[in-house]
Amino acid sequence: MLALYDADDDLHRDAAAWLTDVDDELVMTPLALAELDHHLGRFGAGARQVLYDDLDRGSYVVRWWADALTESVAIARRRPDIGLTDASLVALANRLRTNRIATFDHRDFRTLTDASGEPFVLLPADAT
Repeated sequence: MLALYDADDDLHRDAAAWLTDVDDELVMTPLALAELDHHLGRFGAGARQVLYDDLDRGSYVVRWWADALTESVAIARRRPDIGLTDASLVALANRLRTNRIATFDHRDFRTLTDASGEPFVLLPADAT
C-alpha cells in the first residue's frame, strides 16, 4: 500500500495499475493500517489525508476480531523474522479463508503459507 501512496516509489506504477483492475475487497488489520499511517507521515500531512479520505470512502476494510491478537502473536512467535504486522495479515488471511495477499514484500511472504499449508498467492505479482 505504501507504494500506492508514494509516486516516487519504484513500484508505484505497478501498484496503481493493479489497483485499477482489482475487484477484490481490500482488507487489512489495524496493525497494518497503523504501520501505513506511520510511514506516510514522512511524506507530510497531505499523504495521510489522502489515506484518511480513502478510508472514509471505504476503499479499504479494516478487520479485527476477538482472537486476532492471540492468533497474530502465535504466528509471530513461530516466525519472529516477519514481525507482528505481517503476522496479523497472515492471521487475517486465515480468518477470511483466503490464500491471496496484496504485497510487494516477497522476501517474507514467499516463505509463508496459508492455513492449509499452501503458499500464498501474492498480488499483483501472481495475478493471472
